Amino acid sequence: MPRVPSVYSNFFYGPLTEDVEDLLARFQHMDSVRFADFSSIWRDMSFSDVFFGISSSGDMRRFSRITLATAVKFFLPPYSFQIRVGGLYLMFAFYHTQLLCPPLKIRLALKDWAQVQNFLRDSLNGQHYDVVYIYRKLLAAKAFHYTAMPHVLAFQKQQKPQTEEDCSEFLSRSTVIQELMSSDLLEEMRSIHCHYEKLKEATVETSCKVSMAHQDFTTHLAGCMSEFIAWQQKTAPLETRRDRKVETDDEKEADEEESSIRAKLLSSIKKKSYSNFKEVSKSRRHRQLEVVDLSSLNVQQVQEPGISQKKRPVSLKARTQKKLVVREEKSVVQTWLLSAPEGTEGVPLKR
Repeated sequence: MPRVPSVYSNFFYGPLTEDVEDLLARFQHMDSVRFADFSSIWRDMSFSDVFFGISSSGDMRRFSRITLATAVKFFLPPYSFQIRVGGLYLMFAFYHTQLLCPPLKIRLALKDWAQVQNFLRDSLNGQHYDVVYIYRKLLAAKAFHYTAMPHVLAFQKQQKPQTEEDCSEFLSRSTVIQELMSSDLLEEMRSIHCHYEKLKEATVETSCKVSMAHQDFTTHLAGCMSEFIAWQQKTAPLETRRDRKVETDDEKEADEEESSIRAKLLSSIKKKSYSNFKEVSKSRRHRQLEVVDLSSLNVQQVQEPGISQKKRPVSLKARTQKKLVVREEKSVVQTWLLSAPEGTEGVPLKR
């Protein structure tokens, strides 16, 4: 599911996924991988009208991103080959019918590139040229945006991540047992078993009755594999649905347990905080505050005793004045006589 805000994911993603699953179910019922059959279903359902009715450009961009991400989800494993072909056709149809200009590109992550190449190789080997043609048309239109992650990275923490269930009808079953039967492994095992029997007969010391392997081992193995394939076709979808229901029930119980534990922790924290708080008595609530006159206090009393004031160092001028004491010397010359005019003999001089 594409990572978008919860409002838009709940409003857009649910109904769109239901419609897409309906379209792919019809395409799977036709038992074909041709683009003409897919386009007939698309036109019959009027699927291009899903982009109509959205007024704001922001909502249109979000909805286009959700549609392309939904198509990419069905294009990648674990779905069957026919459903993946339908996902590719959906990518082509959604890209060319969106109403954005320029159109929004399809995000294709780096980890999914190997799966895409294997899908194209299988399409060429099966001579499904419609699939290869549609993919190359998307490449020619530069519709892919090759990224490191399949979704847009946003630093928004989701409160409760939504878990999505894959449609069991579209899932591809494991073909490992069928590949084992179709390969030459059974013939090699048969030849090894025959060689073992010949070596056992050639030895004289041991009797021929001793056998370290089952008789007709290859035929017994082939019968077991065919029984397993028949059983898988009957019971695989039922078991997957039951397992998913059990997993969802377990997840719901785990979420309920986590929520109850968190509620208990919050209540205990609140109790501790309220127990430490001491209320003021009623007699002190209405008591008037005493106004202190700071002007009458001495500066040394107002200052806190813990705070130590830094003493300024004595200046250089003060230190020199302390060391150098200036003394006035009595001079013999009377300074007041120096200003007397010349030629004033007999005139009494007054100081």
